[in-house]
Amino acid sequence: MTKRMLIGAGFVALMVLAAVALKVGAGTVRAGQSVESELTIEPVEPVADDNGFSVEVLIGGRPASEYLARGRRYIEAFENAEYELRIHNPTGSRVAVALSVDGMNTIDARHTSAWEAHKWVIEPYGTISVRGWQMSSENARRFYFTTESDSYGTKIGQTANLGIIAAVFFRERKPIVITPVTPGRREEKSTNRGEDKPRNEPVPSSGESAGSLANRDAAKSRPNAYPPPDDESAATGIGRTIDNGVTWIKMDLDPQPAGEVTIRYEFRAGLVRLGIVPRDYPRPDVLNRREKAAGFEPKYCPQP
Repeated sequence: MTKRMLIGAGFVALMVLAAVALKVGAGTVRAGQSVESELTIEPVEPVADDNGFSVEVLIGGRPASEYLARGRRYIEAFENAEYELRIHNPTGSRVAVALSVDGMNTIDARHTSAWEAHKWVIEPYGTISVRGWQMSSENARRFYFTTESDSYGTKIGQTANLGIIAAVFFRERKPIVITPVTPGRREEKSTNRGEDKPRNEPVPSSGESAGSLANRDAAKSRPNAYPPPDDESAATGIGRTIDNGVTWIKMDLDPQPAGEVTIRYEFRAGLVRLGIVPRDYPRPDVLNRREKAAGFEPKYCPQP
């Protein structure tokens, strides 16, 4: 099925071997730019991947340490710290990735299926960095870790999926060229497997930002969240404005996902409560001192 995407401009266009695409079910936008196991408290390699596709959470320019537990990967969130998502395509063909933070698409803040979502496009063997919520064709607003009460999701009434980052990858599908074998001169016909008639897809205009689209959708359906957002759990805020130009393009995507990456994030106290990281103890460790205790020493009782 043919999809319309966006091609990025601005600072992202200076990056190497990358492209970002946004897609609306049948559309994608592109901006140029460069697991299960048993519970463990040891950090693993700072990349969550599936079929070679990878997503890194960069805090202060460095990949966050990840913890493998409960069949998921977890990272520690640091309140008020800005972060970005570095996404890699290991294949020799273009892919489009549906990317959500707190259950909301990073392009238009909607909560949909991965197939229906707008998507970012990544060139063959390319890497992109998504640094914030795309607010228009020219700029975005930075991701930063904050409390649920201060989160972007709470501000627009989308609080059912706070604390999660998810990426689903779709490969570009190549057209099949059919050459007639009957006598006579006839033109070659190009077809796309499973191609449907193009659908009219909504594309953000200069007068309607991603935020206004999200507010419109949120007004239609705002699920009741229970318990309500609090000041102890981590979520993602909507921060300062940055340049991030994008342009729509068309792509024909294979509807079968090629890979999926999911990362959960919590403040340290939450990771401790989940048993993912050990509880902090004061130093020196009292239990360690007590374990070294001896029953007898060759001395008399001292005067107090």
